Amino acid sequence: MPSHLRSIYRSILRELPHRALSTPSPIQQRIRHFLTNNSAIPPQIKEAEQFIQYAKAQRMYATLLERYNPGMSMDEEEKVRLTARRVGMDLPEDLMPLKKKKKKKKE
Repeated sequence: MPSHLRSIYRSILRELPHRALSTPSPIQQRIRHFLTNNSAIPPQIKEAEQFIQYAKAQRMYATLLERYNPGMSMDEEEKVRLTARRVGMDLPEDLMPLKKKKKKKKE
């Protein structure tokens, strides 16, 4: 496999979900088969390069979204609690989430 195609193959593998090389996924096998059989023509190679750029951009977008919107994955109660803590207050006991109240009663 020429070095340029090997570079494309490795770049694609970096963007796919990690999996042991001893048990490659069907998509990894198909990409490798496509690139090793010299059946890749220049337009398809360009598409592969564009896919790599797109996958990198999507990964970076997800990383930045999580970094700059940390509360995105929190539930509403947790957001309220952290907002109160940010301004130096604790939530009163009657406003604590029901889950925590139930845990305290069990103890």
